[in-house]
This record gives sequence, structure tokens and C-alpha cells, in this order.
Amino acid sequence: MGRKGITHLIDAIVYTARGLYAAVIRETAFKLEVIMATLMIPLALLTHHTNTGKALLITSVLFVLVIELINSAIEATIDRISMDHHQLARIAKDMGSAAVFISILMTAVIWMFIWLD
Repeated sequence: MGRKGITHLIDAIVYTARGLYAAVIRETAFKLEVIMATLMIPLALLTHHTNTGKALLITSVLFVLVIELINSAIEATIDRISMDHHQLARIAKDMGSAAVFISILMTAVIWMFIWLD
């Protein structure tokens, strides 16, 4: 039987903190995106937009961080399996990078439409 209750919650918080710490220390792109988020989220909160608009602005920024974390996890897994150059490894890493790009593009579109509204 697995862990339950408060022990499971504490473990989950520790795993989360370790993952975020690793991303900030090891991933330059994640570090830059965190810096952007620390600027953009307060800006979103200080706008005259509705709460729904603010939520969309903030959620779009957080979505980029989520996708970057998933991309970094994919890259770390591939590197753990093999450091050899393989076409499928390159494709997987390129797809992860494309996902990050699309999430940034989505954020730009959301911010543009909300600010123009």
C-alpha cells in the first residue's frame, strides 16, 4: 500500500521544489521565462482588464512554463537513455522545442487580443 495523507503531500511538495530548482539551475530558457513571468504576471494584475482577462493573461504565461518543464523533462529522459545522436531523439527534442514555441505564440496572441480589446 502506498503512502497516504500528509506524508504523500509533503513528498509531492519536495518533488515539486526539486523539479523547479533543477529547471532554474539547469535550463537557461526556463530561467528567462521565469524572469518574463515575474514581470508579466504583476503587469497583468495591475491592468484595467476584467478578472477573466487577467486570468487569461496570467494563465497563458504559466502555460509557457508548464510546456518548458515538459520539454526539459523530455530532453533529460532522452539524454539519460543515450547521448548518441539518433534521428528519433532529435525529432523528439525538436517537437518539444516546437511545443514551447507554440505556447509562446499562444501567449503573444492572447496578450495582443486582450490589450487591443
